[in-house]
Amino acid sequence: MVSMADFIRKSHKLQQLLHEDPHNGPHGYLVRSLYFDTEYDGDFFDKEYGMEVRKKLRLRIYDPQNTSAVLEMKQKQGEQQLKRSLRLRREDAQRLIACDYTPLLRYPEPFAAECYALMNSRCYRPRTVIQYRRKAFIAKENSIRITFDHQIDAAAGNFDLFDPKLIMNPVMERGSAVLEVKYNGFLLGYIKEMLGDLEKSELSVSKYCLARQISYQTHL
Repeated sequence: MVSMADFIRKSHKLQQLLHEDPHNGPHGYLVRSLYFDTEYDGDFFDKEYGMEVRKKLRLRIYDPQNTSAVLEMKQKQGEQQLKRSLRLRREDAQRLIACDYTPLLRYPEPFAAECYALMNSRCYRPRTVIQYRRKAFIAKENSIRITFDHQIDAAAGNFDLFDPKLIMNPVMERGSAVLEVKYNGFLLGYIKEMLGDLEKSELSVSKYCLARQISYQTHL
């Protein structure tokens, strides 16, 4: 977690040293995801309890007008993380939102069949929509990607991922941003040094869990 002041300050420096994500605007680009979970929120509680092996399943778009969505599964075991994805037609994504997972059977990729079996056998259902703005910087060495996520909002009652007027509520204060640094093998020294002077709190930040925690507190 970093302050918005540090986010703005470091953005200017990163622009001079790294490649910007081609989708970056002045304030980054929109990311909107619908998270699915089991009937008893198994993925949420695996994360809350710090389980060694855990996963998240989501549909992601970058604009409500998108004609497709990406189904993603993020799996984590300790420090190792794997993300797999499948691009779906908009109408097929909408059927998944309605808990009809049969469109996955029409896709030839083995990952589609795996998701179909998992979502049916474990009764996955839509849980919350998360939206935020992301600004990303890229260094091709070691696939280094630095992202700042801010304006993080959630909608717990309406799961229509493509609704341009979806009512959202903040899940994190506006004066903060989430910094993530992703790389393969090792982080280049000059980047580590450049980020070292940030006033930050190092913690495991799950946007999905932030939204679900607020939802649980609301219903207590």
